[in-house]
Amino acid sequence: MLPHSLIEFFSIHQEWLWFFTIVADLGLAVLLFKLFGRQGLYASIIISLVLANLQGPKLTEIFGLQTSMGVILYSSIYFATDLLSERYGQREANRAVMIGFFVSVMFIIMTSISLLYLPSTQPNTAAFALEIHQATESLFSFSPRFVLGSLLAYFISQHIDVWIFHFIKTKTKGKHLWLRNNVSTMLSQAVDTLIYGVVVWWGLVDFITAMQLAMAKYLFKVIIAIADTPFIYWARNWQVDKADWITAPTTKTTDKL
Repeated sequence: MLPHSLIEFFSIHQEWLWFFTIVADLGLAVLLFKLFGRQGLYASIIISLVLANLQGPKLTEIFGLQTSMGVILYSSIYFATDLLSERYGQREANRAVMIGFFVSVMFIIMTSISLLYLPSTQPNTAAFALEIHQATESLFSFSPRFVLGSLLAYFISQHIDVWIFHFIKTKTKGKHLWLRNNVSTMLSQAVDTLIYGVVVWWGLVDFITAMQLAMAKYLFKVIIAIADTPFIYWARNWQVDKADWITAPTTKTTDKL
């Protein structure tokens, strides 16, 4: 899909690929919002959750630290909920969180059921069917630890993110969007990382190692939280479809920063 020269460049410069992925992920979320309003942000959350579950096991190294694709794609969910909070209020953001939660549950249930189907044994397709079956087993054989940890971390941290965002917005009287966007995301991501590290990693490795793995991922989450700030300023004042504006909060912010 990408030009061969670009593939070669990114294979050598993985850090540039990481930054490119962040910009592409956030940019597409903003595009969905521009085209479809709040429904576009709902779609962005759902897509990011599905992709994070699919690509979460894909491990790589950026700046010498191990991380996963899931971290990049999962972090953009906080951007979408913060933009929903800013434009449509706390209720809409919490609704998006619950939609994302049930989508995650559905994804885990349906992919687990799909693994119960045995691969075809027809002579002309048996080898291909077995290869695909084994590949999907590698992707979708979720352990109970992973299911509990990922769902619990998402549910708790996302609600914390929405609550802190609106708490700061109230205290600052609608000013300083950068402050509530970054603080709410960083604190809630810390909770997310801690829960995931304790539930998923602790027991498989010792507690210290579990926290080291968690903190490495948290560093990337903080950088992404800072990176999404220009995007939320960019999208905050866009005029979207009339149906969104009819039901959106009528209060306007005088935030200059």
